[in-house]
Amino acid sequence: MSGIRVALVDDQALFRAGVRMLIESQPDLEVVGEAGDGAAAVDLVRRERPDVVLMDVRMPVQDGIAATERIIAEADRVGAQAPRIIVLTTFDLDENAARAIRAGASGFVLKDADPEFLLAAVRTVHQGNQVIAAAATRALFAHLGRGSGRQPAPAAWSELTPREREIFGLAARGLSNGEIAASEFLSEATVKTHVSRVLAKLGLRDRVQLVVFAYEHELPPVP
Repeated sequence: MSGIRVALVDDQALFRAGVRMLIESQPDLEVVGEAGDGAAAVDLVRRERPDVVLMDVRMPVQDGIAATERIIAEADRVGAQAPRIIVLTTFDLDENAARAIRAGASGFVLKDADPEFLLAAVRTVHQGNQVIAAAATRALFAHLGRGSGRQPAPAAWSELTPREREIFGLAARGLSNGEIAASEFLSEATVKTHVSRVLAKLGLRDRVQLVVFAYEHELPPVP
């Protein structure tokens, strides 16, 4: 059984070396290449076709957001499966992380996350799920109201029932279906149904986009 093929994209060689050592310490993971900027990342993905890309946001030549957009667009154009992209971010780059999610990334992880969390994130996105760093999610909402350009809630928001808005708020905090079910005394199946309806009504792809939607439209999660 072949391992999960991972590409590392970061302009700091020392950081890449550390992540490479971590990845290659796992029997089910392998590093298939590295890149130091977004343009090189696009070439690397085209050449090696990794399963997962760990993508820094701020890099020379081309940043991680533009690289993510190009990688997803190229895969769509040829009808291929795009790699899962995990954006590596820091607290002061959360708005860029949100843009990367909108561009098609599968989640974002803080660069100083525990090694075990990063390894779990790689495996999680490879299975088709999404990853949100809880601390990064809190930081996103800490910025609400500070900047300009936030948009009012779209008309679709009014189509959500009170219950669906409540589930939306809990999901926007990064809670899993199981955690929401426990806190609201519901079955996981019921929560999954509510989340699916919320995503469909708002035209969102997944729970990560739900978090970004809440941030961009000033819809803070349930405290």
